[in-house]
Amino acid sequence: MKERDLILMKSLIESYVKQGTPIGSKALLKSSHLSVSPATVRNVMADLERQGLVLSPHTSAGRIPTTQGLRIFVDQIIKVRSLRSDVIAHVKQNLDPRQETSALLGNASSLLSNMTKMASLVQIPSTPINCLQHIDFVPLSDKRLLVVLVLENDEIQNRVIPVDRDYQRDELAQMANYLNQQLVGKDVNSARQELFGQMLKEKQELDLLLQRAIDFAEKGFEQSQSLAAQSADSFHLSGQTNLVSMASHGQLDNIEQIFGAFKQKQQIMGLLDRSLAAKGVKIFIGEESGSKGLSGCSIVTAPYKQQGKSVGVLAVVGPTRMQYDKVIPIVDVTAKMLSSALDYKAG
Repeated sequence: MKERDLILMKSLIESYVKQGTPIGSKALLKSSHLSVSPATVRNVMADLERQGLVLSPHTSAGRIPTTQGLRIFVDQIIKVRSLRSDVIAHVKQNLDPRQETSALLGNASSLLSNMTKMASLVQIPSTPINCLQHIDFVPLSDKRLLVVLVLENDEIQNRVIPVDRDYQRDELAQMANYLNQQLVGKDVNSARQELFGQMLKEKQELDLLLQRAIDFAEKGFEQSQSLAAQSADSFHLSGQTNLVSMASHGQLDNIEQIFGAFKQKQQIMGLLDRSLAAKGVKIFIGEESGSKGLSGCSIVTAPYKQQGKSVGVLAVVGPTRMQYDKVIPIVDVTAKMLSSALDYKAG
């Protein structure tokens, strides 16, 4: 596109974001500050319409950008603003790594919603991201055993498993001591996938009691992974009332379909999975999301990491005429601050 066309496109979209109404040629000429005639503006707009970048919802009522036009705006025209130092400090303060992981993720979602005045969500990781600090076994009645997993930040997970007989406390202490020597400091997923795999290969070389210890711990970790898989279908959602307010002011259509997508979750989770491998911020405009329920929205996403590995995604959901230059840096910085907090927790 010619520089003149880009300037007019930028002016049209910025005016549309502010007003939410079709922008006429005279208003566009005034906001663009170009030294061209109104006829030139009309010709450029007609050419952009032929290219599918703008459209006229009503005859002689001005033009609005299409999804393709907004994509060019986001990819080629927009200048993302840097966040002020006090805003960055506010994000960092609210993502205190001393919080439990679940609280940290929930706060990240609330923070995004409050800062953007839109809806936001933070995906719960599909695998545990905490390191194991201690494992213990507690005998219960009726041939049952309580497997206690103490994770970093003193987070405790309990699993009840059936066993072949009642075990004495000294037997269970011996089992736990052996496992703690092998497992402490490893993240839950690695402990199960890597270490247990090797231990099970060598199990025949261990005495019967330690073989049982591996079996019991394996069952405890299997239940932990099962619960993690269930949580992977979930996310922390905040700011739904912001979308309701936007809908009531005509800024957002199909609010029921949007809430339906939130409720069903599959569409949202598919979108987040597509963003998990992204190197940074990823933006879905309108039908680009691939979800009918979210086709009237734009979604700005960014993965968050622990120790360099992407473990989840956070996102802001709002109207297609959102202020992308403001939302993008907020999402980006929040993802980075959340990653730093998780790295700190992992030690």
